[in-house]
Amino acid sequence: MRREYRGLGTALVTPFRDGKVDYDAFRALVRRQVEAGVDFLVPLGSTAETPCLEDEEKVNILKITKEESNGLPIVAGVGSNSPAATIRNMRLLDPFGADAYLVVVPFYNKPEQEGIYQYFKTIAEATDRDVILYNVPGRTGTNMKTETTLRLAEIPNITAVKEASGDIAQIIDIKRQAPEGFAVLSGNDDQTLPLMACGADGVISVASNVAPEQMKALTRAVAASDLKEAIRLNNSLMPLYHACFVESNPIPAKAALSLMGICRDEMRLPLLPATGGTRTLLADVLRKLQLL
Repeated sequence: MRREYRGLGTALVTPFRDGKVDYDAFRALVRRQVEAGVDFLVPLGSTAETPCLEDEEKVNILKITKEESNGLPIVAGVGSNSPAATIRNMRLLDPFGADAYLVVVPFYNKPEQEGIYQYFKTIAEATDRDVILYNVPGRTGTNMKTETTLRLAEIPNITAVKEASGDIAQIIDIKRQAPEGFAVLSGNDDQTLPLMACGADGVISVASNVAPEQMKALTRAVAASDLKEAIRLNNSLMPLYHACFVESNPIPAKAALSLMGICRDEMRLPLLPATGGTRTLLADVLRKLQLL
């Protein structure tokens, strides 16, 4: 039975302590998300610093996510720029409870659109799990065009796209023409309201690591067509959206969580902890949201 990936999904950070994954902090982070009412969980994406995780760490993170999920759908990141590596990542995680795999457009290679199509088709044919496409040209160097996404949406187990192109017209075009049941999810927090108001199905959020209850209230208000409340909530969250990207993600999100006492402000190279200026900015934002 297919799961639904709609509403609020959190792209979970990976806490570290003295160079190792802080599994206790990660468990507490997942519990906080579940208690806040998020709709699905997304470990092992780019926000999780997954390129810097070892295989054993990936498995342990997915195991904990499953243990603490309270039955929520789990979308695990497995993307690479090689089909063989992506399939290997799926095989590694297959026994541990992911409902779907989040697969990014191949990065560095800069494929043409037909190459993108054939890549995702190959991945989808290699798994019986749902596959969620991830278009983020700011990180990959290549935009997956509307026509390519729509072709891929016809493959039965490709069930959603996380769209972080920033091109609102492109994303609305995908939603307008996509087959019934294909979910279109914002990959940018600051576009959640406009995209959902135009029919998109939800968001995979960075900001909800920090403010899950507020992000859930926003997606709930939009889904209920309560535009006045959605605008109020979105306006209150906009400083957090901006602050989460004043340095490379997830540097600011982790700094915010450290200020809140949830995890350490610790990264793995090549990322470094937030600067003092970023921490000062985040502290002000958190106080205004009554999170400090």
